[in-house]
Amino acid sequence: MNDADLNLLIALDALLIEGSVIGAARRLGLSESAMSRTLGRLRATTGDALLVRAGRNMVLTPYAEAIRERTHHTVSEARAVLSPTAQSLDLRQLDRCFTLRTNEGFVEAFGSELIAAVAQQAPHAWLSFVPKPEKSARELREGNIDLEIGVLGNMGPEIRLQALFRDVFVGVVRAGHPLTQQLDIAQFAAFGHIVASRRGELGGPIHDALQQAGFTRKVAALVPAFSSAVALAQDSDFVALVPRSLFLHHPLIKNSTTLAMFELPFATPEMTVSQLWHPRLENDAAHRWLRGVVKDVCQPPRTEPRHTTSA
Repeated sequence: MNDADLNLLIALDALLIEGSVIGAARRLGLSESAMSRTLGRLRATTGDALLVRAGRNMVLTPYAEAIRERTHHTVSEARAVLSPTAQSLDLRQLDRCFTLRTNEGFVEAFGSELIAAVAQQAPHAWLSFVPKPEKSARELREGNIDLEIGVLGNMGPEIRLQALFRDVFVGVVRAGHPLTQQLDIAQFAAFGHIVASRRGELGGPIHDALQQAGFTRKVAALVPAFSSAVALAQDSDFVALVPRSLFLHHPLIKNSTTLAMFELPFATPEMTVSQLWHPRLENDAAHRWLRGVVKDVCQPPRTEPRHTTSA
């Protein structure tokens, strides 16, 4: 089978648009003689003259007129196939479910705002949040999820990532709690701590920092979610230990008049929360849009909550 030279399509499109050899040559950055030779090849391939003399000008043949729109559409489609970043995206018509693997804290803090932003821009798109029992790139590689959001683990060199924000643990207590009036490391360690861990672990940066300072903290309860820790602290003297982002973004917590946040009386490592995806989706127009929405939603709030104290 003799394959056609598809490069001729681009030259044909230019000739049909310009209606002249000189104009087509200028459009493609070729010499007039090179464009004339290409026209000769097109005539041999199609069996039609395509452009003919009419006085001092050139005019399209009936066949050329008939294929002009079709040729331009074919070339545009080919360019879109070979340049996925140039694909047009009609968000009003986008009908797609995006699967995000996150922890409960992210869903509680950013879920409602993210869902609202997606619904406003793409009313037929929707989100599916799934838990992540482990830090692994397997689900991304197999295409089961669109985005992984969290603190970077050992995900493999090919995985793409973008930092969303930096986070740190803070204490959350009821309004008027003694720690909002006077705070030092001994007092902090003395109050019962509500620790959130989906894996049931008591260790971590706060445990380590207290131990290095010579203190042993009092753990009152271990719960699976940060929102549960806050709920238990709201009507007691317990201290909930949660990421700052939860207090700043959670719709029910950030405007609460019955809760107060305080910085811990010692330094703990900051955490960088990122969004991660597989390179197969790097240039997918809809996925690029989703990543932009996630990034925008995760920006720090313009104003700090009212009920905040510092050590």
